[in-house]
Amino acid sequence: MTQKTNSSPLSPESASIRMAADDLYGAIQDRRPCAPVRAFFADDKDIDSAYAVQEYNWKRFLAEGRVPIGHKIGLTAAVVQKQLGVDQPDFGILYADTRVPDGEQVDLSRLIHAKVEGEIAFVLKSDLDKPQLAFEDVIAATDYVSPAIEIVDSRIQNWDIRLLDTVADNASSGLFVLGGARRGLQGLDLTSLRMTLSNGGGRIASQGTGADCMGDPVLATLWLARKAVALGRPLRAGDVVLSGALGPMVPVTPGSRFVVAIEKLGEVSVGFGN
Repeated sequence: MTQKTNSSPLSPESASIRMAADDLYGAIQDRRPCAPVRAFFADDKDIDSAYAVQEYNWKRFLAEGRVPIGHKIGLTAAVVQKQLGVDQPDFGILYADTRVPDGEQVDLSRLIHAKVEGEIAFVLKSDLDKPQLAFEDVIAATDYVSPAIEIVDSRIQNWDIRLLDTVADNASSGLFVLGGARRGLQGLDLTSLRMTLSNGGGRIASQGTGADCMGDPVLATLWLARKAVALGRPLRAGDVVLSGALGPMVPVTPGSRFVVAIEKLGEVSVGFGN
């Protein structure tokens, strides 16, 4: 995502939005969780205000020099949507300083409540900015896909989250890792690809297929692209998109190491310090 700051149809800034944003920002800076921010809002379905909180901190991060490089999509699994009482996914912003090299060990002091997911990442070669975007537009705009690990994190105490909390908290985004393999989408059906997330000893901790991500990770990316156009900040060439989990989240413990293998796409790994 570029740093262009077009206006977007989000809730105007209010005291509630500023206070929620300040609590989350403080949690990020101090690496200490905060209470659920949904308490600031009377309507627990006020998703526009939650995105306004996310945008408030996005502008703050831009002013500090952080560089947005794409998006993550969350709530792509039907079971998680049902749990939170929603019927659509959500999204957050990826920053350059949250990318971790493949195989690296992460210092857990960077995180609060880390969990890992296996995903398919899209890297774009052209903009997705048309008013009416279709499935084929995502295929054409994608340079390549790669296996990815998303290290999700919540600034909310004990993962006590509802929809407003995770949206406001940048869709519970933490860090991410991209595998070295690059595969074009032409002729590749992502829905049938199997994903396994295993620990360092080879024990499978999570598994699924491309179909577990909104039926198709391309459809998830299309949803995001349309949402981004509607908000006036379309996806741009070079953007990274984490399209959503292909299996359940797995908690991180000190000293753990995880490997995600996705059929036809290869592997990606990450470790965590003691």
